Amino acid sequence: MKKQVLSIALVAAMTASMSVPAFAATEVAKTDLAYKGDLEIMHFSTSEESEGNGGSDGFRTVLAAWNEAHPDINLVENVLANAEYKTQVATLAAAGDLPDVFLLQGMNTKQWAEQGLIMDLTDTIKASPYYDSYEQNYFTPFKDGEKIYGYPVLTGGTCTVVIYDKQMWKDAGFEEFPTTWEDVEKASEYFNEQGIDTIAFGNGGKWQANSCFLSTLGNRYTGPDWFQSLIDKSGAKFTDEAFVKALAETQHLFTETDIFNDDFNAVTNEDAREYYISGDAAAFIGGNWDESYIWAALKDADEEKFNNIGFAVLPQPADATEAPTSQNIGLGYAVAINPKVAEDPDKLAAAIDLAQEVTGPAFSTYVAENYALGGLTDAGEVDLSAFDQITQDFYNWSYVDTEKCEIYDSYINSAVWDVLNTDLQTLMNGEITPEEVAANAQAAYEANY
Repeated sequence: MKKQVLSIALVAAMTASMSVPAFAATEVAKTDLAYKGDLEIMHFSTSEESEGNGGSDGFRTVLAAWNEAHPDINLVENVLANAEYKTQVATLAAAGDLPDVFLLQGMNTKQWAEQGLIMDLTDTIKASPYYDSYEQNYFTPFKDGEKIYGYPVLTGGTCTVVIYDKQMWKDAGFEEFPTTWEDVEKASEYFNEQGIDTIAFGNGGKWQANSCFLSTLGNRYTGPDWFQSLIDKSGAKFTDEAFVKALAETQHLFTETDIFNDDFNAVTNEDAREYYISGDAAAFIGGNWDESYIWAALKDADEEKFNNIGFAVLPQPADATEAPTSQNIGLGYAVAINPKVAEDPDKLAAAIDLAQEVTGPAFSTYVAENYALGGLTDAGEVDLSAFDQITQDFYNWSYVDTEKCEIYDSYINSAVWDVLNTDLQTLMNGEITPEEVAANAQAAYEANY
């Protein structure tokens, strides 16, 4: 079976500057639904959000196709900007007044399930005609125990990709980006002599060290069962030895080596990626959104540097024993249904059909063919040869060649991550011990989760 060739993220400039397949008409399954009446849905795929954003454009496109296919149903859309959506959905949840269908963030799943605000969709999802094509790992943020509370929606993207300049690393003596931190440290001697940072990183927003570094590095020490146990509250602790080792390695890399830019705690990932684009850093660690920006910035401005873009996973620490090719990837939202909808079985059937279609093959095929993206449902064999080689390489890196792990702050809750993220900055400055960081995170976990 040949590899599919997709990419993880593109921007509006992409469709203007490259040859891509023509946008085709999208059709949803023509399910015969008995319901006639209003069906509310709240989401954040605004027209502005969908410009160059394959996930939002695909969502809007399939939603429109579903609406057209069911003329007896009046789809009432409440469409808000992303930040406004998060505030409004939380307000509605607190009032017990959520719409019929809405987008659920993973970090809210457990609490809202306990409060009876979201429907248990376990049996419904397993009965879906598309179930065998679902990427099962994407369900994890939307589970409480074995119960599933949503259909993961939009497109999956990494938070931890190493983007590197192949030629710069060849000049340093490496045909590919190193697989161990020891070799990266050796390379840093060469780059420092050239006045170049080895890897650019920005943690000025405090969340980047968690999302774009530790959740992958931590998995290398703990393996996936540890974090799942934290989510399930089944025994794992932040103070467990394996996680403390991950914190210790993080501190070592940022305080005892010359690998990263000195201002990593002051600049954002947007700032840090400019170091890479300008050639002042030989590599950069960030997310899929950074890849799309770098792609667009270099495509026409610097053909040679564009063609030298390479992708790698975080190097493996010497004392880590788990998942050396892992990178964190996920879907941050799921389509959820208000349990009150079940009072009308026909309306519930319509809501379920809507959820299945906006996350099913109509959506996945659309975003694959038009944006080189992937979602919950496998799009199958799609010819994406019209996309450039960098785009194809990034898809294979994202979806085919690497092992997936979880993004920490897609789970648990913000009260825990606020404590850890603040301490991570202090840890990376060498002003607090790994053990203290772990103890503070565990105290926040016990108090708030």
